[in-house]
Amino acid sequence: MNFERKLLIGMVHLKPLPGSYLYEKNFDEVIDHAVIEAKKLEKAGFDAIMVENFNDVPFPKTVEPITIASLSVVAKAIKEEISLPLGINVLRNDGVAAYSIAYAVKADFIRVNVLSGVAYTDQGIIEGIAYELAKLRKSLPSKIKVFADVHVKHAYHFGDFEEALNDTIERGLADAVIISGKRTGGEVDSEKLKKAKELSSVPILVGSGTTYDNLPKLWKYADGFIVGTWIKKEGKTKNDIDVERAKRLVELAEELRKSL
Repeated sequence: MNFERKLLIGMVHLKPLPGSYLYEKNFDEVIDHAVIEAKKLEKAGFDAIMVENFNDVPFPKTVEPITIASLSVVAKAIKEEISLPLGINVLRNDGVAAYSIAYAVKADFIRVNVLSGVAYTDQGIIEGIAYELAKLRKSLPSKIKVFADVHVKHAYHFGDFEEALNDTIERGLADAVIISGKRTGGEVDSEKLKKAKELSSVPILVGSGTTYDNLPKLWKYADGFIVGTWIKKEGKTKNDIDVERAKRLVELAEELRKSL
């Protein structure tokens, strides 16, 4: 993946996977739903797709083997049906699992919620995994990119934002950084986004809260946008993807590209 043009990355929020509390005992349905959602994003014209075990609540800090196996199967099914770059995010913060899955299915990037530093979350205290992930990347070299959050959503952060940004890039070795709002669907703090764009030596992505209305405002401060909530039916996170809403966002992005 490259950021020669600003990217729209669409989220495929998986149904609860085997081993999770809300799993409904029909894995074929989980796979089929994921493939359908991914195809919608490709049809709409998105630049890339990211798969996430979004509904496996409550989340552990690191996942069980059954989650890794199940997510691998789903990701492989999607990979076989679409031609877009594919990303993996394993919640809550299992970047090692995400990289392992991405390596096995030949995906293109992963998202890591806490690569460096400490976050205070509903899962408890989550510590950065930069060392563990770097060790795995060294033993299994690939072109998989690591996109890492700075002051990730659904968490409290007591450290300085600028220091966290620098640590994530310089000491965590992130290939790109993600700036989000406070919660899923929450709009990003534009001042933090501007600061990140000013200071970062790697691409910047908006990780939550991108909408049709605010995309023009955010456009010049980011290199990519990870979009989940707004492209769902009625703009509600729990709903399925609405192809027409997704197309509208893609069309707006194309207009903004032409205006540069």
